[in-house]
Amino acid sequence: MNKRMMRQAQQMQAQMAKIQEELAEARSEASAGGGAVKVVVVGGAKVESIIIDPEVVDPEDVEMLQDLVLAAVNEAMDSAQATASEKMGAITGGLNIPGLSF
Repeated sequence: MNKRMMRQAQQMQAQMAKIQEELAEARSEASAGGGAVKVVVVGGAKVESIIIDPEVVDPEDVEMLQDLVLAAVNEAMDSAQATASEKMGAITGGLNIPGLSF
């Protein structure tokens, strides 16, 4: 590898480390049921909070509440993954580099 390629690889590695730090602290929020259930995900992998509007809590229809929570969690996780892919893609130029997928 020539010096120029080494320098570019080092710059890319530094940029990726910075983005990984940003992503570890990034928050993604999603809601379901018109805002009845809100979920915040941190770092794309950890659910930080789930907020449920008391009006949506119906002991006769627990299944609906479960569906709303599941939908909000999945949407927040998808949003976090999309953000990670977008940021990493900006550095890798859209190349699929093994071990760098989020």
